[in-house]
Amino acid sequence: MRIDLLALYAGPDQVMTVTSGLASILGMLLIFWHKVVAAFGKLMNKFRGSPATPVAPQKDAPPKNS
Repeated sequence: MRIDLLALYAGPDQVMTVTSGLASILGMLLIFWHKVVAAFGKLMNKFRGSPATPVAPQKDAPPKNS
């Protein structure tokens, strides 16, 4: 048996630590999902340029005086 194969072994004590950390990060991401999406949207708008502001519609006819 080669020695370098033993270096690649990951036991349950190592794997559980990594998966617990990943689950913590994912849980925090899901709790604050709306804030993550809003921050990502602001970041993307900064690179793309913000959308044009809508123009208020103009009235065609002047108001009638009775």
